[in-house]
Amino acid sequence: MNTAGTTAAAAANSSAAAPLPDDLVPRLGHGLRLQWEEVQGCHVLLYPEGMVKLNRSAGEILTRCDGEKSLAQIVTALETAFGATNLRGDVENFLRLAQQQRWLVLLGADGSAA
Repeated sequence: MNTAGTTAAAAANSSAAAPLPDDLVPRLGHGLRLQWEEVQGCHVLLYPEGMVKLNRSAGEILTRCDGEKSLAQIVTALETAFGATNLRGDVENFLRLAQQQRWLVLLGADGSAA
């Protein structure tokens, strides 16, 4: 699956999008499973028709999208884990792309789809 063009298009489109709310809670889409694939040395996203091999950043973000952690908590965890700052925009761009690909469902604080 070639996501390079999709990623660039999503990043361009999301730069004009309103910021996502801090209390947004992402979870994997229905029928998807995230797992570490030792042979490939990366996380993969499994779905009934196949598999998506994830780069390190995508894997690190998706492992935190458990349906319990908020966007703010995910960003804080990533910044702490990698000693980085200002990751919010990159995480939001990825969440939007992942939602478009139906890898994630973005939930509001009340549990309803955002």
